[in-house]
Amino acid sequence: MRNKIVVGNWKMNLGRSECHKLVDDILDSLSDNKTKIVFAPPFIYLDYVSGLCLNRENMTVAAQNCSSYDNGAYTGEISAKMLNSIEVRYVILGHSERRQYFNDTDEVLKEKVERAIDNNLTVIFCCGEEISQRESNQHFDVIKQQLDSTIFKLDINDFKNIIIAYEPIWAIGTGKTASSDQAQEMHSFIRSLVNKRYDKITGTNTSILYGGSCKPVNAKDLFSKPDIDGGLIGGASLTSDDFVSIINSF
Repeated sequence: MRNKIVVGNWKMNLGRSECHKLVDDILDSLSDNKTKIVFAPPFIYLDYVSGLCLNRENMTVAAQNCSSYDNGAYTGEISAKMLNSIEVRYVILGHSERRQYFNDTDEVLKEKVERAIDNNLTVIFCCGEEISQRESNQHFDVIKQQLDSTIFKLDINDFKNIIIAYEPIWAIGTGKTASSDQAQEMHSFIRSLVNKRYDKITGTNTSILYGGSCKPVNAKDLFSKPDIDGGLIGGASLTSDDFVSIINSF
């Protein structure tokens, strides 16, 4: 059985006291939780939020990014080794905002994935297409190329440390959402690619999350699909009621 996972990507939001209140409110609202919950706060709060999750089963933190370098004169960067040293076990790589604003090309992402795996991090790897690519019926080719150039370079043992997040770029922060059937179609396609690159057991065991404006109103429908194993949640993860409602949609 592959994990059911809900990741809250806080992006560049919240102060320390707001982090504390948000996590406390979520913890207070979840008594018997079987879903794996991953909070992805800004770097400076990782250690703090990790401490808030101590002794809470199935709750942990993820970094929103890591460097493609091990160490050195790279001002402002955070290495996978540093994340490992404070017991961070997950990192989000390939998010569309990183690709768009910070030049995270497939070549750079391949290096980041390798650094993360080398330092025992589980990678939540994002892939997705723009609206023009979908409308021109290129979306399957785009996803295949993104995976072939990055995580599919890993051997089968390292690939076990990969979670895939499909995020249609046209549905991020726009208020639009892929229909549950559109999302399922792409998730099924991604799983078929994993089957072909590795084997069916690996494909069956790989968690694939939906990351395009998942909200309380559509989470249950999305999560009911056979190949959608959870969500990478943006704006809705900043409100405890919304985030808890999404988690409870399982």
